[in-house]
Amino acid sequence: MSAMEWLDSLSPWPRDGFGLERMNTLLTELGDPQNAYPAIHVVGTNGKSTAAVTIEQLLLSEGLSVGSTISPHVASWSERIRIDGEEADFEAAVALVRLEAERIQATQFEIVTAAALAAFAEAGVDAAVVEAGLGGRLDATNVLRTRVVLLTNVRLEHTDVLGDTVEEIAREKLAVAPWGAVVVLPDDTFEYLVPGREICSGGAREAAEAFVGRPIAANPEVSLPGRLERREGEIRDGAHNPDGVRYLVERLPLGDYTLVVSILADKNADEMLGELRRVGSRLVATRSSSDRSLPADHLAAIARVHFDHVEVVENPSGALARGHELGEPVLVTGSLYVLGDIAQEERRTAWRG
Repeated sequence: MSAMEWLDSLSPWPRDGFGLERMNTLLTELGDPQNAYPAIHVVGTNGKSTAAVTIEQLLLSEGLSVGSTISPHVASWSERIRIDGEEADFEAAVALVRLEAERIQATQFEIVTAAALAAFAEAGVDAAVVEAGLGGRLDATNVLRTRVVLLTNVRLEHTDVLGDTVEEIAREKLAVAPWGAVVVLPDDTFEYLVPGREICSGGAREAAEAFVGRPIAANPEVSLPGRLERREGEIRDGAHNPDGVRYLVERLPLGDYTLVVSILADKNADEMLGELRRVGSRLVATRSSSDRSLPADHLAAIARVHFDHVEVVENPSGALARGHELGEPVLVTGSLYVLGDIAQEERRTAWRG
């Protein structure tokens, strides 16, 4: 069984709750590869992957060798582990940890995180840029030799795990900042949660500059699957909550978009659709392969409050095709799962062709 098939067979959620005991055990058995290099830890609600890869590119421009790990992926697990700006050999990376991971029954995310950290150590990187998965304090990434922490933003999310208020969630995320680390915050709202740390204001650039200790001249353009991903006649973005959609809408090129949308049932679909109405009046409702996805006709019923023209196409690839028929540009959004479904169908079509 390949590494990807093995990971697909595992539950994404820990059966016994979140915690670091299993991750620490796994890394100890691997010789603690996370201690072989200093790290920048990226936490927050939205924009973490783009921030992480931007930091990677800024550090590469300074001549450093850089490992980075982001999540989730859109089309392939291999998107999650990068070395010097390129996807690493994912099968080889997982092979570094598989025996020990199977023995202790590690989770999907623990395995991929450990594989990334082990691959970085093997490659001899100068720095690691690590995106947190869920929260921070109990996240599998909270094992690093952290020099800089970047908080992108904080919104209500995963309240059953992280807390019921923005402050509680911010506290969980910023718990990854050890004494001596520089903490880069988007504003001064949560400075009081990291007393005694050096604080900088800003984003990805400031985090990279704090790491190297000097200004960086480069202005890299970052392109990632499912993050403002531009294709002919369309844009794909995995915005999956109201704040993510607002962030997306504010950055879209001007246009009258046809929306192709799938949203998970535990998200505020009405608020997301209200934001999306700002960029178009036509919507094709679809349903991703996730068992948490809203039925397409249910989504369409909510959308009709906001959009002049709403259609239902159950299959995501079919919905995308119909979106192009209704008028370009097309915006595909609402869930990374729907982007993954479309990408997988495109790969199957290319393989058959």
